[in-house]
Amino acid sequence: MVEPVRLRASANRHSIEFMLVGAIALIVIMVFVTLRATPISLLEIALASAAIVAIMLGFLKSQQPYYSIEMSPQRLVYNHKFGEFLLEHDNFHSSGVPSVTQGVETLELNVVGIKLKDIDVFLSRLTPRLAGKLLIEQRNIFLQAVKIHCSNGNCPSEWLIEEASYTSPNGQPYSGLMAMFANRMQNFKTLTGYDLMLPANVLDRDIWQFATVMNRWKLTPEEVVKNLHSELATSAMK
Repeated sequence: MVEPVRLRASANRHSIEFMLVGAIALIVIMVFVTLRATPISLLEIALASAAIVAIMLGFLKSQQPYYSIEMSPQRLVYNHKFGEFLLEHDNFHSSGVPSVTQGVETLELNVVGIKLKDIDVFLSRLTPRLAGKLLIEQRNIFLQAVKIHCSNGNCPSEWLIEEASYTSPNGQPYSGLMAMFANRMQNFKTLTGYDLMLPANVLDRDIWQFATVMNRWKLTPEEVVKNLHSELATSAMK
């Protein structure tokens, strides 16, 4: 049996380095200003502010899950600090980098799109807490797509405010946050052809490479997982 492979998100990387560099810089500035007789300068204030920002950025990065993706021949799990969602291999249709075109204008979204075979199977294992958080986090991505698609001003009102009721193509009713997330999935599919979005910062490689890995996973799941294990082992030895 092939063990699941765990992939580290780019959003989590270098968190300790950011906090360490920021803390050292802040201490140096504070000591320098304290020992000097003249008032603090605007440059020193700017440097101290940058150091504080680095510390905060490092802290925020450290709060993200160390491993964002777990992939086995049977399923893919996306780990989020507010929960996880599960994508069964049998429910995966295809993956790619979504783009939206209106006239001569085309926008490529900085995400990996995932098309499902059955959204009810996916939604049955998604918690309302995570659904609500993803609605907030991915709203900017959705609005980017809407802005291009509705550049002529004719934009359906339901694209701007997700309804709190939804009935799936299989007749399954949803309400509340689950319905809002299901409506967002439907709107994403209308705009891009994909149901789910994985932002670039939760991946360990660029969006095109990850989409390719996903599509290969559909065809030869065990081989892909083994290759990822080998790739990570090789990277660790460097």
